[in-house]
Amino acid sequence: MLSCRNLTVRPKPNAPALVHGATAHFAAGGLHALIGPSGCGKTTLLKGILDILPSEGEVLLHGHPLASREELLRDVAFAPQFSIAHGKLTVAEAVGYALKLYQKTDEATLAARNDELLQLVGLQERGATLVEKLSGGQLRRLGLALELTTDPRCLLCDEVTSGLDPRSEDQIIAVLRALVEQRGKTVVCVIHNLAKLSQFDTVTVVFEGVVVWQGPLAAMLEHFGISDALELYDRLSEQTQEEWRDRWAAVVAAQGESHAGSVSPAPLPAGSRRVSARPSVGSQLVTLLARRWRLLVRDRGYLLLTMAITFGFPCLVVIFALGGLPQMKGLALETTGGFLEMLQAKASHRQAAAETATLVSGLIIFQVILLCLMGSNNGAREIAAERTLYEKERMSGLRPVAYAWSKLLYTALLGAAQGAWMTVFVKLLCEFPGGWGAQLAVLSVTGASMSVVCLGLSAMLSSPDKASLLSIYLVGFQLPLSGVVLALPAALVWAVRPFIATYWGWAGYLTAMTDSSFYDAVGTLDKGWLSPPLVAVGVLGAHLLTGAALVFWGCQRKCWP
Repeated sequence: MLSCRNLTVRPKPNAPALVHGATAHFAAGGLHALIGPSGCGKTTLLKGILDILPSEGEVLLHGHPLASREELLRDVAFAPQFSIAHGKLTVAEAVGYALKLYQKTDEATLAARNDELLQLVGLQERGATLVEKLSGGQLRRLGLALELTTDPRCLLCDEVTSGLDPRSEDQIIAVLRALVEQRGKTVVCVIHNLAKLSQFDTVTVVFEGVVVWQGPLAAMLEHFGISDALELYDRLSEQTQEEWRDRWAAVVAAQGESHAGSVSPAPLPAGSRRVSARPSVGSQLVTLLARRWRLLVRDRGYLLLTMAITFGFPCLVVIFALGGLPQMKGLALETTGGFLEMLQAKASHRQAAAETATLVSGLIIFQVILLCLMGSNNGAREIAAERTLYEKERMSGLRPVAYAWSKLLYTALLGAAQGAWMTVFVKLLCEFPGGWGAQLAVLSVTGASMSVVCLGLSAMLSSPDKASLLSIYLVGFQLPLSGVVLALPAALVWAVRPFIATYWGWAGYLTAMTDSSFYDAVGTLDKGWLSPPLVAVGVLGAHLLTGAALVFWGCQRKCWP
């Protein structure tokens, strides 16, 4: 069913090859073992076939060369070593959401299919158990169930039995055998326990990046001159890779077309249900948002942190404002003209106004910086932390555009809501003047734009720690480069200002107070140009669109951690 010819696999383009000219064939309806010493290239071979890693050579399905690897994914699924699922979902929820993402059908059929898969892998009694509570063997079974949601004809398994106790290992192999005999699947399994090879139909041996044998176990023992499969690796070390490769090539040449590694094209099977029945972008988007909401309310640690900063940061602003509220209220009672005349007449009043202006300006920039920190928390880890899960779901049929939109909507709406709450809470308690609409718009867009920019960084990086660190650096440089607290050299002001969200949030909020004494007081300290709210919202909107572009770009490119 599945074959490769002269396949060379590299970790990166132009990097040294990890698999060299591999040729192998895995017949339909068989349970095939893929073995070899640690680090010999077994997993690399599977990833090269699936185009997870860059490769050169031919991959054939049913004896026909593939025009693209996307065609391969219609019939072939990949089960990684460890189950990839959200720990805060139950087993039934994890499988149910996968079915909704990949299969377009009614709820009753999906529910029946969910029960069928759980029963098939022996998890029917664990449907209500959180994924994070499963044992190692149960996680491997869940991984198999998730891959079977697309009903693939061929399943490639990467060490799904490694690290398990003998009983759990036998149970997993029994599930794989049932898939072959009862469902007609083709299963290729990387396995380390050579004592289990008798349970497989064929054995493929990889040594130092080269396929040096493929065939039944008995023939393998004869070929290598050993009486027990456990002696294989010691036997391999007695000769070089080139010698084993040449010896295998001689066997292939002698057997000719009858050899398992050579396959004649077979009639292509009927069209795959997996592609024709894939849900629309809108349907996948709704499913992803529903799953994200469930994860938000289920993950109490993250939920409490988000609520703490959403409600706690505005309280910090008010606390810092308490000492200056009397002066701020007194200044607000003055008329604009009277206040200016007073400043011109009395130096003491000018000093009081300057102190109040500093307080008002500082409170505004403090709000903006805190919103940027909230945005970093919203977006920095959102994609990078689940990158492996996303790449796996994309192989199974998840549309990148649906995934990108789900993350954009979640982070942008969360950031905007935090900005709106900051505006309302601080404005009411500190009695800041200015138009409600303008100030709500400025701080809401500030929160949304920084959340999406940090989400864009998360989409571009595969490590959540790197994404978080870079986002913190981005927020950290916002304050000094805004020029609000520390004056920038004139040559740098407009070189960096377009990229600094804190300046636009601060200036847009402040200029919404144009008709108040607060604005006049700040104007005595800063004679430079201040952005009006509409311009500030426009620039922050451009930041948001830039972050969104990074999200779409990052989700389109392959980035296996």
